[in-house]
Amino acid sequence: MNGSAHSASRVEEITLKRGPAGLGFNIVGGVDQQYIMNDSGIYVAKIKENGAAALDGRMQEGDKILAINGRKLDNLSHSAAVELFRSAGEDVHLRIQQRPVMQNGPTSSRVDGDSSPAFGTWTMYTIAALAVITAVGFIAYKRLHLLPRGSRGPF
Repeated sequence: MNGSAHSASRVEEITLKRGPAGLGFNIVGGVDQQYIMNDSGIYVAKIKENGAAALDGRMQEGDKILAINGRKLDNLSHSAAVELFRSAGEDVHLRIQQRPVMQNGPTSSRVDGDSSPAFGTWTMYTIAALAVITAVGFIAYKRLHLLPRGSRGPF
C-alpha cells in the first residue's frame, strides 16, 4: 500500500560498549526540546561513523530510545537524558523503538539511512507549484493595481 508503513516499529534491546568517542551517536528530544510535536521522547539524531552504534549496526537515525540501563527516559529534560548517557558506564544497555520504515512504491533493501528519492521529487514538485501559483497571483495583482481605472480589460 502506498504511503503506509512497510513494517511496524519494533522494540529492540541493544548493548553497546563505550569506545574512545563514546557510544557513537547524538540524541535530540526531551520535555524541553521536543523533536516530534507532542512527544517528549529521546531520539537518535546522528550515528557517528565508526562509533560503537555504527559498528553494531542495529540502531538507526530516528529511532526512539525508550530506556538506558533499565531506566526509562519518560518525561526527562534533554540535559537530564544527556547526563544519564554520560554516567551510564562502559557497557550500556539500550531499549530502542525502531522507526517505522515508510515505503512509497516497491519495497527497497536500502538501509543506508538516506531519504527516498521520491521525497525529493515530491518536494521539488511542491516548490515548483507554489512558485507558479505565486507568480500568477503576482501578475494578476499587478494588472489590477497598475492599469488605469478605465482600462481593466473586458470584465
